[in-house]
Amino acid sequence: MANKPVASSLGLLALGALPFVLSDYRVFQLTMVMISSIALLGLNLLTGYGGQISLGHGAFYGIGAYTTAILVHELQVPYGLTIPCAGIACALLGFLFGWPALRLEGIYLALATFALGVVLPQILKYRGIEGWTGGVQGITLTKPEAPFGLPLSADHWLYYLCLAIALLSFVVARNLVRGPTGRAIVAIRDHRIAASSAGIDTAMYTSITFGISAMYAGIAGSLGALTVQFVGPDSFSIYFSIGLLVGIVVGGVATISGAIYGALFIQFVPNIADDVSKAAPWAIYGIVLIACAHVMPSGVAGWLERLSAPRKVLESTRAERMTLTQEEP
Repeated sequence: MANKPVASSLGLLALGALPFVLSDYRVFQLTMVMISSIALLGLNLLTGYGGQISLGHGAFYGIGAYTTAILVHELQVPYGLTIPCAGIACALLGFLFGWPALRLEGIYLALATFALGVVLPQILKYRGIEGWTGGVQGITLTKPEAPFGLPLSADHWLYYLCLAIALLSFVVARNLVRGPTGRAIVAIRDHRIAASSAGIDTAMYTSITFGISAMYAGIAGSLGALTVQFVGPDSFSIYFSIGLLVGIVVGGVATISGAIYGALFIQFVPNIADDVSKAAPWAIYGIVLIACAHVMPSGVAGWLERLSAPRKVLESTRAERMTLTQEEP
């Protein structure tokens, strides 16, 4: 346990040094991994810890992306201010969506969120608002330069910006899950009636969970728009939402670290599948997904936890022996 802070420090140093040893394309991929991990973290709070299945979470990602794109492109708002604006806007929309969704559970809630993911691209294409959204053409953005005269390229600056926001997001999510709010959310997931009998406001906590989850997706969408430099209606189709759900299942449902493994999966596995077979990349993707589900049914995070379990038991046994030795006269 004493080596854990040292390992964390070395990991952060390695992440900080990566942009200087990798190509710009690899830096872009790692930046997208961090952005995807933020979105997956929010979805895992809702689905893994809250027990609410969402098949349309890509809609909140898209709303966050368009919020940043419109504010930057149409209103010339500094891009740094658009990130919290996107998060706040999605948090409000998520809270408002979560309130009427309280009457829905299981497959019915999944269908409601599925409808949200299907309808958003059509709304973005609507001619009445295409002056803001760009219609089917979308909006093209300019990649932001490093502020304060920092000697960093635009790609490196976005990498460090996304890294900092991702680290903050993980710290907040971990503290949330371990705190009273997280325990209330899990209690509602495990037994709603018992949680309500214990005095937990199930309606309020469920809506708050939707809001927090949507906020994470909105922040990720905002960062994604700045990194990709483009937003378009077809970028946030229902397949994107399903990909996010796949990410949390592969990474590990109801785990914090699972968001990282899931983000690596959805970012790199499709590319690898395309390299293996240009004719049938989705077949390769499906085979890999089935293999992951068979070998790691609890996700990568759960699989790694099982691998480390014997070592933890051994360390615990050694600690108990040392304690007993010290207590002997």
